[in-house]
Amino acid sequence: MKKIMVAIVGLSIVLLADFSRSSEGIVTDNTTTLQWQDDYSDNGGSVKNTTWEAAIDYCEALTLGGHDDWRLPNFNELYSIADHTKRNPAIDTTFQTVVSRLYWSSTSFVGDENIAWAVGFYRGGGYWGHKDDENYYILCVRDGQ
Repeated sequence: MKKIMVAIVGLSIVLLADFSRSSEGIVTDNTTTLQWQDDYSDNGGSVKNTTWEAAIDYCEALTLGGHDDWRLPNFNELYSIADHTKRNPAIDTTFQTVVSRLYWSSTSFVGDENIAWAVGFYRGGGYWGHKDDENYYILCVRDGQ
C-alpha cells in the first residue's frame, strides 16, 4: 500500500500599508484617503484617554492642521490601521504618537447600547468596553480629500 503525503500550504495576501505623515501631525492613509490624528499637543503631547462620550466630544471639538471636521472612527476604520504583523504597538511606524492600549471606536455593541467596540494596539485586536465606566484612548479621524 502506497502512502501519499499531501502538504497544504496556506497563502495569505499581505496588503502593504501606504501611509504618509504631514508636518502638522496628520497621518494619511493613501489607500482610503482617511486622515488620522497623530498630534496631541492640545493634551501636553500625550494621547488622551477618557470615556466613550467624552471621546466623541473631543474629536468633534478638535482642530488640527486647519481642519475642524474630526470625528471618532467607526470600528472598521480603526481596525483597518492595525498592523497584525507587529506587536506593541501593532500599527505602522508612520504613527509617532501611539500607546499599546485600547482605543475607542464610535461603534456601539449590538444588543447593548452601554457598550462600544475598541481596538487594542498591543496586538491589533477588537475588544469592547462599557461607555461610561472605561477610559480608553482616542485617535480621531477625518475623511480626506
